[in-house]
Parts: sequence; structure tokens; C-alpha cells
Amino acid sequence: MQNYYITTTLPYVNSNPHVGFASEIIRADILARFNREILGNKVFFNTGVDEHGQKIYDQAQEKEMGTQEFCDLQVKDFKKLKEVLNLSFDSFIRTTDKDHIKSAQQFWEICEKNGDIYKAKYKLKYCVGCELEKTDSELNEKGRCPLHPNKELQITEEENYFFKFSKYQQKLLDFYKKNPKFVEPAKRFNEIKKFVGQDLKDFSISRLKTKMPWGVSVPGDDEHVMYVWFDALENYISVLGWPCHCERVNKLGVEEGSELALCKENKCDYKNFWPGTQIAGKDNLRQQSAMWQAMLMSAELPNSERIYINGFIISDGRKMSKSLGNVISPAEMVEKFGSDGTRYLLIGMSNFGEDVDLTWEKMTERYNNDLANGLGNVFSRVVKLSQKIDWSDEKINEYLKKNASVKWGDFEEFFEKGQVEKVLQAVQKRVAEIDKGIEEIKPWELVETEPEKFQKEMLGFLVKLTEIKEMIKIFMPETAPKMQKMLGNREIQSLFPRI
Repeated sequence: MQNYYITTTLPYVNSNPHVGFASEIIRADILARFNREILGNKVFFNTGVDEHGQKIYDQAQEKEMGTQEFCDLQVKDFKKLKEVLNLSFDSFIRTTDKDHIKSAQQFWEICEKNGDIYKAKYKLKYCVGCELEKTDSELNEKGRCPLHPNKELQITEEENYFFKFSKYQQKLLDFYKKNPKFVEPAKRFNEIKKFVGQDLKDFSISRLKTKMPWGVSVPGDDEHVMYVWFDALENYISVLGWPCHCERVNKLGVEEGSELALCKENKCDYKNFWPGTQIAGKDNLRQQSAMWQAMLMSAELPNSERIYINGFIISDGRKMSKSLGNVISPAEMVEKFGSDGTRYLLIGMSNFGEDVDLTWEKMTERYNNDLANGLGNVFSRVVKLSQKIDWSDEKINEYLKKNASVKWGDFEEFFEKGQVEKVLQAVQKRVAEIDKGIEEIKPWELVETEPEKFQKEMLGFLVKLTEIKEMIKIFMPETAPKMQKMLGNREIQSLFPRI
């Protein structure tokens, strides 16, 4: 048994959860369940929300609410995702949590102590939508951020704290070379290597409180708050209890105490689970795989284990936006397709790392083809036909237990690369083979003409269905127990009603 840590990014709470994040957290949930249920590993699965930064402050001001009050209201919909999408995360962190704030400040102090934080005046073009500085080369022909073309850039000139990103250019490139699978898919890894290999510039890590007061206070300087990304990225280790006592002794110079025993007894989450795996959207590539990694190097901490980069979800060829009226929410999907149907569609209709175009029409067609007419129908057909096998339920269950097994080794590479949808593709292939086999052997005729062959063939189908049930249980955790019940007592249930 090994320890496995996976974390999503933390979405901003300025708007409700969207299907892009739902896709990200479902993929993370599948990887967590694979490690926990199939490999038997000890898993720590983290998610949460980012509650600092300009866009959240502005939204609260528009609604004439206190910023913390606004965050407390917004966070409810994100917490509901655990039930709505049947997620198995172990931790839900908010960047306004006191422990996180304290941890982020201690992280800052270490980077500053190591000479990587300095103060300077500068002028920048800033996209509030991304909460990122933008260079001219990153802007569209109208001089705006291509991801947020309806938002004007903020042009600011002030004295801020900077992080010595440029100092870590070669260290990052060396790290990438030593870890050729650090970012998946490979094309995203090539993108970040190209970015880091160019003229890497230091980036601002603070904002003046007089202009933007909503953030973590900079240690020793009450006039500044931390830049939202510097604070938020650190959640990946603060949630594990960093700095643990060993780290405080080594890096902060505090005296040893009784808490040190937790580290020595191997009961410290940080020591047990870091470094971990991160999953993010492609608009987070730079922050996760370069900025955060350089920050870890500065704090003399281990770099992340691996980073999976999702593509975008678009609708009818256009990026989803409220103004276009093409936004699809996870809750709406669950209302129509159910929790497992939604999980299936958001993973099964995508190719990891690529953009996926979703419309209600496309999703309904895929749901009916793959689930209602496919997996659900084949399951019902086989179970109904198996009622004519002259064996007791106990005897059939014992046979299935003895003969059904999934060769997970055949799929480990897909999980390693984050391509979990490949397993669903394998499931659909097996479903099609069973369906074809039923039509070829015509068991409704065999039961009369060749009863022994009928029994043998039907037992073979039941074995295959049992293996399919095992394959999909980490993808569709509500459906698998229903399938098990159908196989156990050979009674029909409607798994996926046609829409």
C-alpha cells in the first residue's frame, strides 16, 4: 500500500460552479477512487475554493455585501457538489481558513528569508478575469485577454513585492528534463517548457491594501496583501498541515516540542502525502507547473509529483458565458441525467487534454446511445435471459465470484496518463460485443434446443457483465451497486431511463 494525494485547483467563488470545474473534480475523483478501491492505496483527496482576489472583492462590492459574507454565501454551492456529483474528497479548504492564512504567511517568510522576495516599482497590464499579469504577446488584436475579451485590462503602476521567478529558470528546466512525464498531456508539457525557456520574468506577489484590501496580509507589512495566486497555490500543502513541526524546526527556527513526535511516528499528513498529484484546466498551466514549482524550490520543498491539464468545455463551438446564454451547470445536468449519467458524460464525451463541445442535444443523444440503449439495455437483457438458467442465485453468485476478474494492469497506463475515459471506451466495446453475441447465438432459441449450451453462453455473458460492473464502479458509484443487486438476484431494474 502506498500513499496517494490528489488535488483539484480551487475555483473562485465569484460565480457558481460550472461544468468545466465539474469535469476536473470528477476526473480527480475517479483517480482517487482507482487508487483507493482498486490499488488499495491510502488516499488524500483535496478540493476547495479560492476566496481572495480582485474579482471576488469587486463582486461583493457590487452586491453591497461584506466580502467574507459574500464568500460564505457562495461557498455553499461548491460544497453541495460532493452530494450532487457523488464525490469522495477528504478535504474542502477555503483560502480564508485561519490555518491556511497562517501557513501562507509562513511560506512567504521562508521565501523571503531565502532572498527570493523583493520590493520594486512597476507598471503592468492586469486581467481581473485571470487574476494574472499579461504581456503584449498574450493579448488579442484588440489588446485584451483572449480568455476574457469583454473585460478591460487594468493598467497599474505601483510598488509591489516581487518573486524571483527568473532565478529558477534553469532549475525548472532541469526539473522538467529529469521528470519527462511531469505534465500530461505531452503537448501541454511542451508548452510550459517553451514558456520557461524564454525570457522568464519575476512576477508581482502583492497588492496595496488601499486599492485591494481583500487578501492575506503580507508578514511585516500592513500596507500590502498577498497576490491571490501566491496565497492560493500554497493551499496544496497547507491543507496537509504544512509546516509540520519538522518543517518549523528546520525552516522557521522554532524550538522542538511534543508535536515533533507526530512527524517521527509517521502520523503527519504533510510527511505522508506530499508531493502529490494536481489536476487543472489549461488556463492554469503556467501557475501550476511553473510558478508554483518555482515557489516550492524557493521554500526548499519537494516539487509536485505530477500535473494533469484538462481542456476547456465549450458549447456549440463557443466558450460558455452568461451573456451568450450557453452556460450549463452541473446541477442542471444531474437533474436531467442523474449523478452517474453526468459523471459519465463529462468524462466519456471528452479526450483528456482536449476541448470538448457540449450541448444539451449532444449530451442527450450520447446518454441514450451509450447508457439507456447501450449499457442499461444490455444489462437488462442478459439478466432477464439468465432467469432461465437452472441454478440457484447462490450458485450463480459463487460462479461469478470465481470466474469474473478485471485485468486492471491493462488499464494502468491510462490512469497514469490521466486518460480515464479510455476505460469507458473499453466498457462500451465490451457492451457492444455482448450485444452482438446475443444476436448471434439467439439464447431465446437455444434454451429450447440446446439447454446446456444456453447455460454456458449465458454464464459467460454474466461473467462479462460482472467485470463491466467492476470497471465502472469508480466512474458510476451509484450504478454499480444496482448492477450487483441485479446480478445477485436476477431481478430487472431500470438503470438508465431513456430521455
